[in-house]
Amino acid sequence: MSYYYQRPQISFGGPLTRAVKIIIISCVVVFLLQMISQLITGRPEINVIFGLIPVLVWKKFFVWQLFTYAFLHGGFFHLLFNMFALWMFGCELERYWGARVFVKYALVTGIGAGISTVIVSPNLGIPTIGASGIVYGILLAYGLIFPNRRIYLYFLFPIKAKHFVLIFGAIELYASLSGPSDNIAHLAHLGGMLFGFVYLRYYSLLSGLRQYYYQSKLRKLRSKFRVINREDDSDDSGSTLH
Repeated sequence: MSYYYQRPQISFGGPLTRAVKIIIISCVVVFLLQMISQLITGRPEINVIFGLIPVLVWKKFFVWQLFTYAFLHGGFFHLLFNMFALWMFGCELERYWGARVFVKYALVTGIGAGISTVIVSPNLGIPTIGASGIVYGILLAYGLIFPNRRIYLYFLFPIKAKHFVLIFGAIELYASLSGPSDNIAHLAHLGGMLFGFVYLRYYSLLSGLRQYYYQSKLRKLRSKFRVINREDDSDDSGSTLH
């Protein structure tokens, strides 16, 4: 039995699961194709065709980019960080949910991050690439499902998963509000987290909206009923007998 299963309060990925393995292999293969294409043509043609360019999505209907951009990466360390985070948090989620639910969630967060980018920056003409939207969505799910699981920040500082998510979410929010000072798509990260939250809390959110709607209708009916009663009381008090 591995150390991971003996000490479940400390998370560190565990054995590679099937869906996570397929995603990692796909991203590595696509990255190699990017490098080969760059060497042959001298231009990032793959990034233009398959990266997410909002202006092309709006004007040319390159809607496939909302999906394909997540498999491209801008460099070795960009790929390494995303794949490491995917393994570290994604494997346990896949074991918890099963491969089918995990893949569906990854698609929702990845496409959701792309939709967020396209809506917020419709005139952007440079490609957004990387699986970071999926990674941040997975990070959110991990914090919600395993809130007290300990993670070692920078491999040194133990921190609960829920606090880890709050810290990174706050960093991304601050960075997105500070303006485009770097080449990181912070809004895509937040979009992945937002779509992940809505997906995970869909039924509870829908139930809350329904409850709010019916309570509003009930308050209006009660208010109308009170007005009618007052009018009836007023008519009775003002009547005379002949």
